[in-house]
Parts: sequence; C-alpha cells; structure tokens
Amino acid sequence: MVHVLGSRILLRPTDPERSRAFYGETLGLAVYREFGTGPDRGTVYFLGGGFLEVSGRADAPPAPGLRLWLQVADVQAAYEELHSLGAEVLRPPLREPWGLIEMWIADPDGVRFAVVEVPEDHPLRYRP
Repeated sequence: MVHVLGSRILLRPTDPERSRAFYGETLGLAVYREFGTGPDRGTVYFLGGGFLEVSGRADAPPAPGLRLWLQVADVQAAYEELHSLGAEVLRPPLREPWGLIEMWIADPDGVRFAVVEVPEDHPLRYRP
C-alpha cells in the first residue's frame, strides 16, 4: 500500500501571470510557497486541506473534464465578491436537489470550480 504523506493539484496554465492574478488576487488564495524565477515560476497556494500549484506553461488549456471543488462558509458572499472582481461566474448560487448550495466559476483557462456551501441542516455537517 502507498502511504501518502501529502498531495497537491498541479496546474500548467497557458498564461501563468494571468492565472496567478486570478488565484492570488481574484480568489484571494494564500501563498504556501514560491519557487523559481521569471514568468514561469511556481506558486503553491493553500487550498483548504490541500494545495494548488500553478507553475510552468502549457500550450493548451487543461483537460476539459478537470473540475475543482471549493467549500466556503457563505457562497452568496463569495458570489458577490467574485462577481465584483470580474471572475467568470458560470452559474450563480443555487440550492441543489442533494441539499448543497453551489455556484460555478471558471479560471482564465476555463478550469471549472464548484464553489459550495454546506448548509447547517445538511447531513454532511453531522457524523453518526
């Protein structure tokens, strides 16, 4: 069995500076560490219980099936802030049939994010 000690999502954007502006300024993710120099340098952001590394440069956007899930305390407040900062909101907050409140946004390369609030009455809040 593999004993995993840590993990992170690796993202190779088509325009690293534009992506760093999105993740660092628009989303406001805190920086865990930076490495290298120049426009293709690496930046690792805190992503809740994990990390998101934006480094290098790709010729094409990431795979179209890639999705990220971000849980926030208040999805309506996140919507208002991200919308005011010019983030591409694909769908505003909506309570889903499974009980979560979700909105969808996209990064500059079209990577889609579910921004999710777990309501107080949702079963994910309780452990038997």
